[in-house]
Amino acid sequence: MSDWSYLSALLHKVQSHSTVVGKIWMSVLFLFRIFVLGAAADKVWDDEVSEFYCDSLEPGCEHACYNKRFPISYVHYWVLQITFVSTPTLFYLGHAVHIIHKEKRMKAQLQGNTDGNIVKRPKYTDERGKVKIKGILFCTYMTQLFFKILLEVGFSVGQFYIFGGIFMETYFHCNISRPCAHIGAYCYISRPTEKTILIFFMLVVSGISVLLNIIEVIYLLCKKRRSSRKRFLAQQHALTSHESPSNPEWGPTSSRYGGFPLFPLPAQHVTDSDEKHTDCISKEKDT
Repeated sequence: MSDWSYLSALLHKVQSHSTVVGKIWMSVLFLFRIFVLGAAADKVWDDEVSEFYCDSLEPGCEHACYNKRFPISYVHYWVLQITFVSTPTLFYLGHAVHIIHKEKRMKAQLQGNTDGNIVKRPKYTDERGKVKIKGILFCTYMTQLFFKILLEVGFSVGQFYIFGGIFMETYFHCNISRPCAHIGAYCYISRPTEKTILIFFMLVVSGISVLLNIIEVIYLLCKKRRSSRKRFLAQQHALTSHESPSNPEWGPTSSRYGGFPLFPLPAQHVTDSDEKHTDCISKEKDT
């Protein structure tokens, strides 16, 4: 089995620039895919060629039947799947590292700016150098998540298209007329139950990976919406705090109504006829 140390080192750097869900996805990738593939799957499929047997003595029949049943080895297919699924994350890592180096130069310019000139401040990193997933970096992160979902689903569907079902049969009928005889041959597969368990396990882990990516997309969208709402409320509070009431005595009253001052209603003009009318009503009540 090939050495995964270089890919593991690159993906380990992504953890410091990812969300909590992204770190869980990375743990699933390392523990349940790369580790299992290197420790168990490679040994299970180690004898797939040497222990593959067909009941035909025709020259080349056994190799032709093996090629028909397994166009590509399961282990090699899973290696390709892990490599392709990890590639979008590596693109995001490259973009994040580029932004970090760019904003480090900005911080150096800010520290060395003694002339009072306007210098652009860092936008995507904080004081500790940690990346903030926003702006163009947010778009890059979301894009790599969508590509990982598409690649996972594509490889899972492709596995059914290339190999057929999940269950590995003990033997199968190879009906290739050439180079086999016209009646074909029956071929036998080694350790079919153990291989079936690993096939099912890898498909389940692939489904968990897709689910984690979907959860991370929802998490990032909700977080972005919450931050946008907080920013909007802060702007509204800043606008209302600048408005002051015309009379200081109305300050507590105006603050209860969004900062808008309340003015007294204009006094209505009372006529002599209205006064006479009220006097008549009061006399009638007395009688």
